[in-house]
Amino acid sequence: MSRPPTFAPPPRARVYRLETARGGFAVVDSPAATERVRGTALLLPGYTGSKEDFGPLHEILNAAGYRTVAVDGRGQHESAGPKDDQSAYAQAELAADVHAQAAALGTPLHLLGHSLGGQIARAAVLDDHTPFRSLTLMSSGPAEISAAQQERVRLLGSVLGEIDMAEVWEAIQAFEPPEEGEPGVDEGVLDPGPARQQPEAADPDRFRRRWLLTSPAQLLATGRQLCTEPDRVGELARIPLPLHVISGATDGIWPVPLLDEMALRLGARRTIVPGADHSPNTDRPKPTATALAAFWDEVEPYGEQG
Repeated sequence: MSRPPTFAPPPRARVYRLETARGGFAVVDSPAATERVRGTALLLPGYTGSKEDFGPLHEILNAAGYRTVAVDGRGQHESAGPKDDQSAYAQAELAADVHAQAAALGTPLHLLGHSLGGQIARAAVLDDHTPFRSLTLMSSGPAEISAAQQERVRLLGSVLGEIDMAEVWEAIQAFEPPEEGEPGVDEGVLDPGPARQQPEAADPDRFRRRWLLTSPAQLLATGRQLCTEPDRVGELARIPLPLHVISGATDGIWPVPLLDEMALRLGARRTIVPGADHSPNTDRPKPTATALAAFWDEVEPYGEQG
């Protein structure tokens, strides 16, 4: 599970239910802090993650002139979803949710997906790229996750089929002892990375609460997607949309050389964030946000009128 340093939204942000044609989704909506709004970005979290994973990026991107909207996908954290019906979490359904969110926000968007969120974002763009100004794949590879991570996801799936979410949480804590007081489940998939920013001590149970709110059907369905995702880089390369591949300097989910190769195949802008692992958004938020804003500035130098 991802490890944002705090679950508190930025001071100027609104946390609300974004109503769409496909239901409501919990969002953190943080406005641009400049008179002229350069653009709006929709941010999709990864497997076992949530909208809070982008918390460290908001204020930096807002200061650069961007409104940022981070969303809990269907069945993630504070967005409701079926607990037993895995068909609700088919990739096509999740991609359709992204289009509904874009329509509800009412503006062409810079779309960013982290890890699993990147593969959902890719599916949405391949379905119809016209609501989007650009696509950024953050620590999200061309196809299935590494073999070691597939084994971990399958292990989680087998446990989810036998015991409830509270018992799974306790088993995970026993299986992977916390790092420096942090929970044992990591961002994106289940692979511990380097030391993170020290999390907010005032609410030590927030990671557990997020886990308990997440739908087990969502974890099962999207975990299977991570283990079987086909290589769709060739399809994406034909889409007339500016592309950006950003990652940490190390990554146990998709090896960095594989991400480098994907960026070349896509003709995409490539950013490697020094000192970051699978979640540069929480590992090194300042250089990550700076790289995102620089890419978006080139895509849309004039932006929206604020």
